[in-house]
Amino acid sequence: MAVYDLEEQEQLDALKAWWRQNAKRVLIGVVTIALAVGGYKAWLAYQHDQSQRAAEIYATLQQAAAEQNLTKIGDASKNLMDNYSGTGYAGMAAMLSARAYFAAGDNQHAQLDLQWAIDHARDDGLRDAARLHLAAVMLDEKKFDEVLRQLEQKHDEAFDARYIDLKGDVLAAQGKTAEARAAYQQALEKSDARSPYRGVIQMKLDALGGAQ
Repeated sequence: MAVYDLEEQEQLDALKAWWRQNAKRVLIGVVTIALAVGGYKAWLAYQHDQSQRAAEIYATLQQAAAEQNLTKIGDASKNLMDNYSGTGYAGMAAMLSARAYFAAGDNQHAQLDLQWAIDHARDDGLRDAARLHLAAVMLDEKKFDEVLRQLEQKHDEAFDARYIDLKGDVLAAQGKTAEARAAYQQALEKSDARSPYRGVIQMKLDALGGAQ
């Protein structure tokens, strides 16, 4: 029994000695972990709050777009892009705002919003769509070289048909009929057989005397 007590005391003394040497590091580690966990929870709460606020502002933006109120559209979209750029709503706001400004004939403002979406939107597909729309706005201003540069940028293959179709529009506008016809034919081949947009591409091809 005495031997057992002695061994137990030696283990206890060894534990006390270890604690004296390592207590500070252990406590620092515990505090660091606690702060990390607490910080992560706070970050999640902040992200949730940001997302909720952004959703409310985006709803206001949608209402303003339905009313075609450019002042409210501009205010709401700027708020989202400036203060909630980390949410998915900011990119959608830039797109919606650009569409409204383009419809109102303000191509410059539309291009600024679309470029913001290309540079900052979180979703790859939305960025590809923004680039396509930017190219279309530039085409409206006959900036052919700039349009083609946009269309040459890397994008998801799901957008291939639309990008190639718009390239056909540029070539047609430049009077390059044979090249435009080839582009429209390629766009048809790339498009989904069920897509209603195929009819639009086919109409352009037929107008140039092409065949499916």
